[in-house]
Amino acid sequence: MTTENYNAGLERLRRLYVGLKDKGSDVDYQKIVQSRDITLAQFKEVFQHDAIKDISKEVFKSFLLFKNNRHWFGLQRHGNKMCADINKLRATLMILLDEKKSIQQRLDQVVEAVPGMGKAVITAILLFANPGRYGVWNNTSEGALQILDLWPNFERGSSFGGRYEQVNQLLNRLARDLGIDLWTLDALFWEVSEKDDDTPVIGEVVITNDERQRFALEKHLHEFLWENWEKTELAQEWALYDEPGKPEAYEYPTKVGRIDLLAKHLRLPRWLVVELKRGQSNDDTVGQVLRYIGWVKNNLAKDNEEVRGLIIAHDVDESLLYALSAAPNVELLLYEVSFSLLKPKPIDLK
Repeated sequence: MTTENYNAGLERLRRLYVGLKDKGSDVDYQKIVQSRDITLAQFKEVFQHDAIKDISKEVFKSFLLFKNNRHWFGLQRHGNKMCADINKLRATLMILLDEKKSIQQRLDQVVEAVPGMGKAVITAILLFANPGRYGVWNNTSEGALQILDLWPNFERGSSFGGRYEQVNQLLNRLARDLGIDLWTLDALFWEVSEKDDDTPVIGEVVITNDERQRFALEKHLHEFLWENWEKTELAQEWALYDEPGKPEAYEYPTKVGRIDLLAKHLRLPRWLVVELKRGQSNDDTVGQVLRYIGWVKNNLAKDNEEVRGLIIAHDVDESLLYALSAAPNVELLLYEVSFSLLKPKPIDLK
């Protein structure tokens, strides 16, 4: 990263921070920032090395919930998987929080020790354990840094711990130059990254209640596909992309947005970009998939690897089919959502 790139990204963050501070217009951002002290105090002692040996499943799972950590959605997705072996979880957390070892050593030891515990959970715990030292590396912060052209260039073959060390140095530098703490910096990244909108709009047209309900179902479909990938027909040929410290093929961060799901072929040198068509137009959907395909080609795929796209939609019209006819590397699948009310099975009350 050049000094010019860093200064440009820093200035963009500074303008955004000053604007939010002066106007106080973003309610979500203000809530996260204002909850810092009470939330850190609530869990700081839980994630100290001497206390972690006694952590319970209930306490750990409560931390993962947004209503308690007041900062991150989605950490709870793999809560049951992480807590399946509580003794293993405790031992792993003791390694993670052992300040006698370097952060690189610790992260390289714990990154694949507990199923489901990826970079988002690991670094969130580090922030609570030592909020003045460790920043958060998750899909939101990574996507924001890419948008700001601040994402580090890692050496080929560098470990997860080594990469986090670079990321954390950058986060601390940004926080110091902005005059803010790492908790606030992480909240600021939400303002940079793309965020879901509770009231989807196409142009100037507000979506109807029926369509809004379908968008909510599509959000659950997104999570369902990710959590149940192995049960779908797609899993016969494709596996969700996985790399050390980043089991989140879900909303994979790029400089040009977040890919809904990213997968690799089980046998062939191919990648798959999966996007759910929500409220955007057909042209926007196809353009978005093609943009992600281009990014994967330039940043992840090797020279001999093909990158394909898959759009999953609720319905189809001619304009979408015409657009896809000019994009032979993009396929379309339709989904159905059904909802039924069933009477309970009778029980013997004798």
